Amino acid sequence: MLITEQSSLYNDLEKKSVREILEDINREDQKVALAVQQTIPQIEKLVNQIVPRMKQGGRIFYLGAGTSGRLGVLDASEIPPTFGMPPSWVIGLIAGGDSALRNPVEGAEDDTDQGWKKLTEHHINDKDIVIGIAASGTTPYVIGALREARKNGILTGCITSNPDSPMAAESDVAIEMIVGPEYVTGSSRMKSGTGQKMILNMISTSVMIQLGRVKGNKMVNMQLSNHKLVERGTRMIMEELGLNHEEAQELLLLHGSVKKAIGAYRIR
Repeated sequence: MLITEQSSLYNDLEKKSVREILEDINREDQKVALAVQQTIPQIEKLVNQIVPRMKQGGRIFYLGAGTSGRLGVLDASEIPPTFGMPPSWVIGLIAGGDSALRNPVEGAEDDTDQGWKKLTEHHINDKDIVIGIAASGTTPYVIGALREARKNGILTGCITSNPDSPMAAESDVAIEMIVGPEYVTGSSRMKSGTGQKMILNMISTSVMIQLGRVKGNKMVNMQLSNHKLVERGTRMIMEELGLNHEEAQELLLLHGSVKKAIGAYRIR
């Protein structure tokens, strides 16, 4: 039996108090970071192959169904505002399309051909990277896409919670995060989902740092999409250039990003 389908270590959940349930879930969640830690060599291997491809114009595609698909779309959607990258650089695809972000689409994950079809609509090429996400490692939508991508010389990776899965067999780099049975049996939105989010954070953040989208520890390329981010950018410029608030904000709004504002000021 797949680890993700094994029975919970806890019984009679409906008889537990709220405090007991919360403490049990938290106890299980503490196992996730340790499971992710064990996968760092594989994450590093994948990132080291992603960076040179993206420097040549390659893109990352995340593919998944259900929770896994939603987490891929989430990570992809946060790249433009956080790092100032075009939305075409990291793309999240979910079985069943965007409507599946809110509602389950019956049978979508069982379609072996649909994932690759979606990738071809984006004119995928051998500079790109395809990362499949599935706790079970058995999702046909993802496996079919990875298989075709690999046939076409495209780098493939995966994030799964079961060892030696069919999805891993189609991946150049398999990230196998073994978090154990879920608190509610089979509910991979819990520990597996938490671990997937952590790994996606690690992949995208380390890639963006390597691509020069962070300076020091600051998001110098973030989009100025609200007052909070304008103020954050203003403070960065004040600290970096020693300007007062008014001067720093005027410079920021003139150039549109912290990085551009600082660069323009220094070449005056």
